[in-house]
Amino acid sequence: METSDPQWLSSEEREAWLVLMSLFMRLPSALDTQLQRDAGLSNFEYGILAGLSESPQRTLRMSTLAVLAEGSLARLSQAVGRLEKRGWIRRTPDPDDGRYTLAVLTDDGWDKVVETAPGHVAEVRHLVFDQLTKAQTRQLRDIGRRIMHAVDPTDPCGTTRPTSPLHPTPAPTSASASAPTSGSRAAPTSS
Repeated sequence: METSDPQWLSSEEREAWLVLMSLFMRLPSALDTQLQRDAGLSNFEYGILAGLSESPQRTLRMSTLAVLAEGSLARLSQAVGRLEKRGWIRRTPDPDDGRYTLAVLTDDGWDKVVETAPGHVAEVRHLVFDQLTKAQTRQLRDIGRRIMHAVDPTDPCGTTRPTSPLHPTPAPTSASASAPTSGSRAAPTSS
């Protein structure tokens, strides 16, 4: 069987690849540092809480949550166990199919997300979006969608998501529109 020579990366492609790989390694670590310092959570744990906060009735099957959190079911189960001990999540059998377990964000868990989100968003803004123009932000979104489609055409990340109370669309300038407050107990909209 004959093999063809590899199509090596050009200098420009190699440079872009190395920057992308560095970003993949260092950005999660920087976000983890901020979340650990300010909220006592890992980035993975925060992702679990935030994912539940944006789900209908703040509830997801553990298997669905594992996909959303980009973690194995075993890793998710360990993290959910830690969050459950802190009173932020509870597990319950799925009433529609007892073979599944549901993860439910408690009111205390909701409060933790509401308390943590502003600092996390500020760090994301500082590390990513403050470094980009509006045009570069759109380019980043489009490039990310294009690459994610090549990696996994079924991944929902590239689609437009509805807003939630923790991630509101900028309010119109009318005095009647206001963003939700951190004391809000209303369940966020579905993601």
